[in-house]
Amino acid sequence: MERRDDPREALGLPPHRAPGPAPHTSAEPSPEVAHDLHWARDLRSAVRCSALLLALLLLIDHAAGTLTGPRVLLWTGLAALLLLVLYPARVAVGEGWLSTRGLLGTRRVRTDHLVSVRCLDGVGQRLVLRDTSGARVEIDPRLLVANPALWHRLDDDARASALRGSLVCGATALRRVSERVDDEAARAVFKVSGLD
Repeated sequence: MERRDDPREALGLPPHRAPGPAPHTSAEPSPEVAHDLHWARDLRSAVRCSALLLALLLLIDHAAGTLTGPRVLLWTGLAALLLLVLYPARVAVGEGWLSTRGLLGTRRVRTDHLVSVRCLDGVGQRLVLRDTSGARVEIDPRLLVANPALWHRLDDDARASALRGSLVCGATALRRVSERVDDEAARAVFKVSGLD
């Protein structure tokens, strides 16, 4: 009998598991950690944007004949500020935890002990995760859509929190992200199979 490949594996997702009780979380960290696959690309984009802004400001200032040492420092500072704003957080999800590491430090939340998951709307949508110890992490939901392995690890732990009874708020936000991830996965399957 020939072995059929799981389509989830072709998309870089973990194999499908039958629903059941939440996996036991041990004190030792799991060797399976999902990382943001697009972080390096996002960092390069942030550096390019900052360098382009600096080059344009210096070029315009030079063409106007007003380029001086203090103005070079001012434009360099402005480009550095843009880099700080655009610098992407490095997100990793393991069994029972999610961490974001930015320029100002690392934040970590226990995803198997979540209390709430909220979606903040505004200029940029944010998903806010809070655990039973009060730790709080904000991430962009587009990150989960672009990295299904991150989403599935988080979803498994959120379900464990719901079964445990600690997750009291967040079913709607999680359902929205799940629908977006499923839509994106379906588009990818159609694209790969040539049905789009």
